[in-house]
Amino acid sequence: MPISLPAGPIYRGRFAPSPTGPLHFGSLVAAVGSYLEARSNHGEWLVRIENLDPLREVPGASRVILKTLDALGMEWDGEVIYQNQRYNAYQTPLAILERQNLVYRCTCSRKEIADSAHRGIDGAVYPGTCRGRSSSEGYSGAWRLKTDNTLIEFNDAFQGPVRQHLENDSGDFVLRRADGIYAYQLAVVVDDAEQGVSHVVRGEDLLNSTPRQIYLQRLLHYPTPSYFHLPVVVNAQGEKLSKQNYAAPVNASDAVPQLTSAIRFLGQDPPAELRESDITSFWKWATKNWKPWMIPRTKVMKTS
Repeated sequence: MPISLPAGPIYRGRFAPSPTGPLHFGSLVAAVGSYLEARSNHGEWLVRIENLDPLREVPGASRVILKTLDALGMEWDGEVIYQNQRYNAYQTPLAILERQNLVYRCTCSRKEIADSAHRGIDGAVYPGTCRGRSSSEGYSGAWRLKTDNTLIEFNDAFQGPVRQHLENDSGDFVLRRADGIYAYQLAVVVDDAEQGVSHVVRGEDLLNSTPRQIYLQRLLHYPTPSYFHLPVVVNAQGEKLSKQNYAAPVNASDAVPQLTSAIRFLGQDPPAELRESDITSFWKWATKNWKPWMIPRTKVMKTS
């Protein structure tokens, strides 16, 4: 059944961290960018914890992330949504796609895929080995969504035009893993639709996933939000700043200087005295003076 955006503000944004560790500067930049876009447009800002995979979740990380956001003065609207509590919500759209013969079971190993795949935008493209299987044949394994080479295109509010032919560029992608865990692509589409998210502001590292999400939205008759992909923060080696390469956690006890560094990274030009202000004064200035067209268009290394 089609989902319509609920009555309320025209703009509804969100920040959706994965609790694989505390917030670091890279995730702070994404949070600040999405927050300022929402608040400067007089909109709502939601927080969703994307904790689908229990093996990747660090115990207590969700609490630490929320505590950090609170200490930084980033007030969210409504209740925080946890994806690991929403498995039933993801089952329904998967069943809809199954009834339409748009998904199938895949038993291929990673090695089998790598040995027969060509390279796409995000690595090996699944060659469709199991595509001919009927879902009624009793196979176990992952659920994959059938794609085609219809052009998927959208205009990112920051990156500009994006175009992909999914079958060639990314292949049939997983909606639920063989171990029963729902995949990010399905969960994020369902959650954005059910929460009425109208604008998605997130890191450029997720830009290539967006056509897959738009494809799913169309199949499920969901609205497509506006997308805005920010430049990512990189380290001295040119790698995306992340928990995997030991990015330092945000020090919430030193909030305003770190927030000031984040908006400087995003191309804003705060006055020097803002670093010495309180959190309320910081957000008042940042919201009033937010200029998204000043954001640099390249990956930028974090500086002190």
